[in-house]
Amino acid sequence: MVVLSLQVVRFPTPQQLPLRRQINCNIIRCGIAEPSGEPAPVGQKTKYDDGFFEKAFMTLFARKMEKFAAPLTSKTENKKKGWFHYDYESFVDVSKRVMQGKSRMQQQEVVREVLLSMLPPGAPAQFRKLFPPTKWAAEFNAALTVPFFHWLVGPSEVVEVEINGEKQRSGVHIKKCRYLENSGCVGMCVNMCKIPTQDFFTNEFGLPLTMMPNFEDMSCEMVYGQVPPPFEEDPVSSQPCFADICMFNVKS
Repeated sequence: MVVLSLQVVRFPTPQQLPLRRQINCNIIRCGIAEPSGEPAPVGQKTKYDDGFFEKAFMTLFARKMEKFAAPLTSKTENKKKGWFHYDYESFVDVSKRVMQGKSRMQQQEVVREVLLSMLPPGAPAQFRKLFPPTKWAAEFNAALTVPFFHWLVGPSEVVEVEINGEKQRSGVHIKKCRYLENSGCVGMCVNMCKIPTQDFFTNEFGLPLTMMPNFEDMSCEMVYGQVPPPFEEDPVSSQPCFADICMFNVKS
């Protein structure tokens, strides 16, 4: 897991923090293999240089999801992968196989089960005690998202948002979502990421979260502290898939 940087949150900090900030920025940024250090333009696939920790998380999540996935077709592919044999493409492939033959609600339930399996017993209740739905909790979790979600969604940054008329730094702008870019599927974005993640934070952790993907440039806004709308009222409910690149062409 990459080291946490609190540069985006306005908390009192020790004198050593500026140096840590500089180091942490380099650690978080090093996953991008593009010369610019930024995600590639829309239409081009971003190159990443994943390290030990990134591959560890890919492997952990992929192995947890594998038991819910449809079997691989060939005998060669069906050979069980060992630790650290997963890369991002194989992680996305497991996600695609999880979707096969399942309804939208079943796909979301799989993600919920996987997330719960990653936590020790009683973790959601402890989270609610540590992070009640306050401005501080929302801002703190936004700061955590930048380094801890980097392996999954790519580079992001904390931004200021307005909730109930109050400005706070509890928003996260994902520059170009790696999961959406690699899957090329609106349904995977919605049912395997957006909706279950929103529900998990809002219902299991008690901290509201709204995610707003932009399917034009593949960016995404995460707003901690904002209650998500019902699915029927969410713009993603009527969002068509990418006709040219999606292997499903439907949201399941």
